[in-house]
Amino acid sequence: MQTDYSELLLKTIAQIAPGTELREGLERILRGRTGALIVLGSDRTVTGLSSGGFTIDTEFSATRLRELAKMDGAIICDRDATRLLMAAVQLMPDATIDTNESGTRHRTAERMAIQTGFPVISVSASMSVISVYVDGTRYTVEDTQYLMARANQAIQTLESYKKRLNKVLSTLSALEIESHVTLSDVAITLQRMEMVRRIISEVSHYVLELGVNGRLVALQLEELRSPDMAGIDVILHDYLPRPTAQSISIATRALRDLTDMDIVDLTMIAQAAGFGDYELDTPCSRAATACLTASPLFRTQLPNASLNGSALCRRSWPHP
Repeated sequence: MQTDYSELLLKTIAQIAPGTELREGLERILRGRTGALIVLGSDRTVTGLSSGGFTIDTEFSATRLRELAKMDGAIICDRDATRLLMAAVQLMPDATIDTNESGTRHRTAERMAIQTGFPVISVSASMSVISVYVDGTRYTVEDTQYLMARANQAIQTLESYKKRLNKVLSTLSALEIESHVTLSDVAITLQRMEMVRRIISEVSHYVLELGVNGRLVALQLEELRSPDMAGIDVILHDYLPRPTAQSISIATRALRDLTDMDIVDLTMIAQAAGFGDYELDTPCSRAATACLTASPLFRTQLPNASLNGSALCRRSWPHP
């Protein structure tokens, strides 16, 4: 599932999620099989690309949207979909703008979204599909039952990933005590952390798309989050040869940019994290642990403390 959506598209997805007035109006249009073309926003550019129609400038409601959709032409709302501004409008975007769509309504919607910068919603009468065009991206609204099934599956996957991550962290802590950590152990830890981050991001998107229907999924997600668990930046700070804020930030972004195929390759993970061409069996030491245990303050305040690096040091670092 794609999760790297723009901020504008995420805001639009929230606007059309179940439980909103706009989504109710779109569902009514689908049931009526009339189709619709809706522009969420109005300015001089939109006005310049519009012809005909009539001004209504009235409060938005699902029933009004449904009735206006019975007429030919597009409907123009304000950006927050709180007012219906115009109806029965003919949209005339630049025909030279490239589009992969074939239907007239969808081609117009994509071109309008690109040319104006406003989200445009297209409801297909024949296919009963709601499509949203934002920032050159087409987003198709999925059925709620389908999304719920995918969300529940993702939650189960997250539970499995979290259990595996906890085991990996416990193993790393034990190896740290014995000073037997290798680059492979660090790469495995980073791999599991990134996989958990990705599935959390995916579930978060399902919660956004489900709207009011995603409350139980949201509660499960919050239950599975671990605010006290170390983040990727903490592991990088501990094990990179010469960690800096910039190098950690670069490594974190590089790990996030790895494809689903690359994330299973420990060598690719090590290279992305900034360990260069070191072999996976290269011994690694924690600079943070060495510095902390050498500190007089540490020895004074915690004279009998055992060195459990994960529990002691990592929780002092900020989490992503």
